Amino acid sequence: MNAKREQQTIVVGVTGGIGAYKSCELVRDLMRRGFRVKVVMTEAATRFVTPLTFRTLTGEPVAVSLWADEPDSKVHHISLAAEADVIVLAPCTANVIAKLAHGRADDMLTTTVLAAEAPVIVAPAMNTHMWRKDITVANVSALRARGFAFIEPGRGALACGDVGEGRLADPAAIADAVEAEAHRARDLAGVHVLVTAGPTHEPIDPVRFIGNRSSGKTGFAIAEEAARRGARVSLVTGPVSLPDPFGVEVVRVTTAMQMRSAVLARFGASDVVVASAAVADFRPATFASGKIKKTDAPDAVALVRNPDILAELGETNSGRAILVGFAAETSDIVAYAREKLTGKHLDLVVANDVSGELGFETDDNRVVFVSAAGTEDLPVLGKRVIARELLDRVARLLAARNTH
Repeated sequence: MNAKREQQTIVVGVTGGIGAYKSCELVRDLMRRGFRVKVVMTEAATRFVTPLTFRTLTGEPVAVSLWADEPDSKVHHISLAAEADVIVLAPCTANVIAKLAHGRADDMLTTTVLAAEAPVIVAPAMNTHMWRKDITVANVSALRARGFAFIEPGRGALACGDVGEGRLADPAAIADAVEAEAHRARDLAGVHVLVTAGPTHEPIDPVRFIGNRSSGKTGFAIAEEAARRGARVSLVTGPVSLPDPFGVEVVRVTTAMQMRSAVLARFGASDVVVASAAVADFRPATFASGKIKKTDAPDAVALVRNPDILAELGETNSGRAILVGFAAETSDIVAYAREKLTGKHLDLVVANDVSGELGFETDDNRVVFVSAAGTEDLPVLGKRVIARELLDRVARLLAARNTH
């Protein structure tokens, strides 16, 4: 991750709609709140407001064309993406929402968004029929699942003469959302977050192992979101086929014992531990150095219990670090989560029912947050969104602990 700057940079993306004139007010409001503002426009947006207007307001160059880079300068959409603490698209047309939902990047704005690690806020503006169309609803849902935040359009008279949803939200409300997201972008600055992810594989012989279906997607999303919010992140992961998140120390292990060693080596320096890994409870008592042939296979494999890594952390923690556990159950999930909360001295448990189609190897999940304060039942959400919701609560727990 890039080092955080004293003054945060907001990239405002302006697309082609009549609401573009309100973006001038949004830019001025953000600057009054102390942000550095850079504007990116689509070609269509320049038909409504000129780049000169935004350049005059911000004192910064305005990006419009992919082909306007100076020969000796950085690639502009990459440098803009790297500078952004938050990106806000206001107004955002149905066309640009569709492009982003399908990963298309054919102009300065969409390439900047696709290259960015910063959070993205979308303020749609369009005809009410376009907003209600099934394909637009699906595109918005797809972006929400990937962690994009939306500010719902307002209702009223539209430029086309229709009356209904589709008006660009009030610029002050958009600025409020940007300010909140900018605060979130730094709320874990200086915090060391240790995340475990994925399964462990406990070998029987060089070919066979005891394992489970964990994909590691939730843990990787948590690590990426924590790094995005300014944390120093260590991710200890079992065998998964996911790329390393940017700006994260990644330690790849195979067995529960290897994961325990990697976690204990980093626990002393950690302020938060999020133990999302599905660590095997048992391992074979012996390991065969060669592949066991069918004719020589025993009728049973003797097992020994693996250490409970999270319980071990809870016993030695003494309230120093925030400890978050996960409970993947097939019944009575809240009851088991409460047992884990108290029995392992945790601050929060993320519980989910894995008896159905959600949970393992999916992009979505439905979880319940269980803490001493009570339970919060979340709807079905993308795992990136769940990571964001979880770290919101972790940040509040840290703030509360730091005030005592």
